[in-house]
Amino acid sequence: MFAVLSLDMGAAMKTLVLTLDLVGTFVFALSGATAGARRRLDIFGVLVLSFVAANSGGIVRDLLIGATPPAAISDWRYLAVSLLAGVVIFFWYPLINRLKSPVLFFDSVGLALFCVAGAQKSLVFGLEPVMAALLGMLTGIGGGIARDVLLSNVPAVFRSDIYAVAALAGASVVVVGDALQLPTTATAVAGAALCFGLRMAAVRYDWHLPRARTPEHADGQREVDERDDNR
Repeated sequence: MFAVLSLDMGAAMKTLVLTLDLVGTFVFALSGATAGARRRLDIFGVLVLSFVAANSGGIVRDLLIGATPPAAISDWRYLAVSLLAGVVIFFWYPLINRLKSPVLFFDSVGLALFCVAGAQKSLVFGLEPVMAALLGMLTGIGGGIARDVLLSNVPAVFRSDIYAVAALAGASVVVVGDALQLPTTATAVAGAALCFGLRMAAVRYDWHLPRARTPEHADGQREVDERDDNR
């Protein structure tokens, strides 16, 4: 009986991780494709950027925990979801662009979903709690870093209002919930909500970590950062 229950719990955890991964992949792909469309890339460039933004964090996570080959290149659903998001943005970009700061919104949702999915998958593979939380954070920020590097931008994690810290907070909720043996779905929802809430509140109220500044560039750099964050 206990063996069957354990098997069911393991299957449920894998299903939850897969669901969060695929939904997060779609949302992050939207953010990557939207950023590409704003730079007037052709359809190939938009699709490449959608895949890279959606899957870079997950690929790094899977390689680090030994889940090889990474799900993003061994499961056709990840490619299909990424390309679908890219096609949606390419053909309906004017409609999507009516949203206020669409890249910021999609990026925040993807960050929230990926940080909890990354932490949960790391726990499934037996990582210690602290490392599981850090890998959850890495899963969340990896796609945004890759997207920004390909577009020749300073990655948001290095210049933006609370970003990596929000991902780490969301992943930590999952890790603490697992240690307390709380329901996995509830902790995933709570972690994602905390991450998303912190990220959006940081943008709204201008919360940020201390930044390195020089007197002659402080004011000008402030304006550049604000424009980048609201693209």
